[in-house]
Amino acid sequence: MKAAAAWLAAMSFFFYGYWAPAFLLLLFASIAINYAGGIGIYRNLGTPRAKLVLVTCIVVDLALLGYFKYYNFFADTLNSVAVPVPILNVILPIGISFYTFTQIAFLVDTCQGKVKEFRPVHYALFVTYFPHLIAGPILHHSEMMPQFADPATYRPRLRTMAIGVAFLAMGMAKKVLLADSVSGIADTAFTAAGHGSIGMAHAWEGALAYTMQIYYDFSGYSDMAVGVSLLFGIQLPFNFDSPYKARNIIEFWRRWHMTLSRFLRDYLYIALGGNRRGHFRRYVNLFLTMLLGGLWHGAAWTFVIWGALHGIYLIINHGWQKLAGRSPIAKSGVAIGAGWIVTMVAVIVGWVFFRAVSVAEAMTMLRAMAGHTTDALAIGNAANWTLILTLGLIAVMLPNSQHLVSTRIAPAVDRSIARRGDGVMIGIAFTVIFIVWLAMVMASRANSAFIYFNF
Repeated sequence: MKAAAAWLAAMSFFFYGYWAPAFLLLLFASIAINYAGGIGIYRNLGTPRAKLVLVTCIVVDLALLGYFKYYNFFADTLNSVAVPVPILNVILPIGISFYTFTQIAFLVDTCQGKVKEFRPVHYALFVTYFPHLIAGPILHHSEMMPQFADPATYRPRLRTMAIGVAFLAMGMAKKVLLADSVSGIADTAFTAAGHGSIGMAHAWEGALAYTMQIYYDFSGYSDMAVGVSLLFGIQLPFNFDSPYKARNIIEFWRRWHMTLSRFLRDYLYIALGGNRRGHFRRYVNLFLTMLLGGLWHGAAWTFVIWGALHGIYLIINHGWQKLAGRSPIAKSGVAIGAGWIVTMVAVIVGWVFFRAVSVAEAMTMLRAMAGHTTDALAIGNAANWTLILTLGLIAVMLPNSQHLVSTRIAPAVDRSIARRGDGVMIGIAFTVIFIVWLAMVMASRANSAFIYFNF
């Protein structure tokens, strides 16, 4: 068991260092500081020293994150208002946001007495486990440490491997066949907006294409992470639950990037006071949480605005529920349908800022979408619209990956095991799915990075 965990940790370090060996030192330092901090907190639980260690480690974590991720942003902002600050062109280490948040959660839970397991190999594996390290999901120690400590985790199981390959194949299909199929449509539209001129139909085409691209890109990555992890017998948390089916923005955030939503709720919103200090303070806390959540995604004003928009959306949604939540009208089919439309429009407007390279580009897109353009009546490309609408129907009408696995794939695997204990049928299924997955890799037209690799 110890050897298997150590091997996985070593391979995770190798996986990360293959991209940029120099940043391995930063990863090592982050792990060492936070592991030592966790031990220090645990040994001093209930004393002021524990909180001092907690605050010190979090300050170090945020300082490293702030320097590598936000120095350029703040330097450019200050220089734009005539405050001279040197430009250093700091390179963003890949995955730093994810492993920083993971470790902050670990420290806070340790201070609250929720952490009991401090084996160094398991901690290193918890932080660096390669399926999640680059773009999430954000892990919680209570989900992972028991698995790392269980000897059964490291025993090969054909059922788990078959299900893992299914997730891997579905995730790759989302990325290569769906997300990448509309990426060019979105890129063309936003590039046109950046040049200052775009028609109404083209703007909506680009905004909707990106709405589909980011969903299938990130949920595809998350499925692949779950699938790869299952090949090693380890279950990662799911990150998506059909968010475009959400009937309001509160539900959207319960379905979109679920591990980030959990982190923001448990370690930021509640830490700010949550809903314990009245409605006004609750709304302030919601806004600040989403504002900082937006900034976490990227060092640009577009991400700040995106986070602020979702903070405002949540305030409006909570206010509406307080005023009309118990009304029979609010529960009618018409109201639910209208809620879904309003939610999707709000989400699409937010994605415009998320995708745009500047606030000016985003505003050009939104003005065109509102009809403030010379060719507002243009229809646009019929083939593009057909593709976008098809992807939208798939996201809204069909079951998601985990539902398909639980209701279709896993039962089929179990039936095969019952009929053929030697695992022949699972081997066949494994081979077929792998061939399909390999074909999709070969069909990929270009080297297209996952969107969340940037965060």
